[in-house]
Amino acid sequence: MSQAVATHDTHEEHGEHPTCTGIPNKKMFMWAFLASDCMFFGCLIATHMVYRISPPPGSPDLQGILDIEIVSISTFLLLMSSLMMALSVHAIGKNNLKSFRRCILATVGMGMGFLLIQSYEWYHFVHEYDLTLTSSLFGSTFYTLTGTHKIHVIIGIIWLMTYYFYSFSGKMDHKSELDVEVAGLYWHFVDIVWIVIFTVVFLLEFVDM
Repeated sequence: MSQAVATHDTHEEHGEHPTCTGIPNKKMFMWAFLASDCMFFGCLIATHMVYRISPPPGSPDLQGILDIEIVSISTFLLLMSSLMMALSVHAIGKNNLKSFRRCILATVGMGMGFLLIQSYEWYHFVHEYDLTLTSSLFGSTFYTLTGTHKIHVIIGIIWLMTYYFYSFSGKMDHKSELDVEVAGLYWHFVDIVWIVIFTVVFLLEFVDM
């Protein structure tokens, strides 16, 4: 009973009322959104897997097109950005705005690095291999899947930058920890989705099925 009261008081301190499950409303909403997004990405990934299992005649030689090394670098950047995101949540919880700003900027910087590498990869596909959205079934599934993920990363970067600028308003303190944590859940989800995409789209292309 005392633990439930303490949890309720903690949520009240952060200006958020808990649901009947004890989870704050904002976090519950984010979990519900991410669950629906999981199904959306699941459909896109499943579509790509159907293509990969039964590729139509004239499909491109993917082992000669995909560059696993450069994609591994972008994947590493995105994974490290998750670490910095977790540190930013910890920093705002300790009311350490300087550390929070550094971690948020590092997260955003790594996310932008990921986008730059992916944009270079797309440019490489289009200009050297003539692989476009309409050139083949692989092009359609590849650009739709990775493009949708790219949009999610861009949204996450904009979201995190709003917190960075808001931290200079004088209104941000440890009570904002829940808001930053919710943004962190979204960012971690984007990273996890990319791990699945990296495995399905890139790694498995170099494994004989």
